[in-house]
Amino acid sequence: MTQPLIGVSTYLEDRAAWGVWELPAALLPAGYPRLVQAAGGIAAMLPPDAPGQAAAVVARLDGLVVAGGPDVEPVRYGAEPDPRTGPPARERDAWELALIDAALASGTPLLGICRGMQLLNVALGGTLVQHMEGHTEAVGVFGSHPVAPVAGTRYASLVPEPSSVPTYHHQAVDRLGEGLVVSAHAEDGTVEAVELPGPAWVLGVQWHPEMADDTRVMGGLVRAASDRS
Repeated sequence: MTQPLIGVSTYLEDRAAWGVWELPAALLPAGYPRLVQAAGGIAAMLPPDAPGQAAAVVARLDGLVVAGGPDVEPVRYGAEPDPRTGPPARERDAWELALIDAALASGTPLLGICRGMQLLNVALGGTLVQHMEGHTEAVGVFGSHPVAPVAGTRYASLVPEPSSVPTYHHQAVDRLGEGLVVSAHAEDGTVEAVELPGPAWVLGVQWHPEMADDTRVMGGLVRAASDRS
């Protein structure tokens, strides 16, 4: 069986340092491609590009991951920025929204991780809670908390029992986007997974599977991508 090609969106930073270099860079934490590879896929990095290129890019992929990252600009869901919302990443917002639209239009399997789940919700007309106290306790340090699946959902078919997950976020889904259903909650009721029912494989998780030794969620995407390839 041919391994499916899974595209993963990336950061675009004005300055990054490695070795003797300090330059602009498109970058991605290594956990993302490693998780794709561990789940049986081939990972391809997708740095921000002109939104009009998204359909052509997605057409060459078997599956798409929209990775975690900075806060979605509130104007994207018709809100004024909260003082605690981070600076906008407008080029990345535009690119990833175009990727999501192309994946939904083509039926390409799609997994949104943290920001990726939030952006999926926004792409479908939903809104976000811009700040949640206590959900990120230390800057740059992942926490963990239990997540409970909703019975009968795609997420529950992958992770059928409550499990502790790595987490780092201060924003969350507020009003659900059109067609989305909630497929997991945290103990405080925070939405931890959303999905689109139907034949297309579309799932978003608020937590960070790339930071855990657990391929169940990514494995679901890779299997769905394999079925299409």
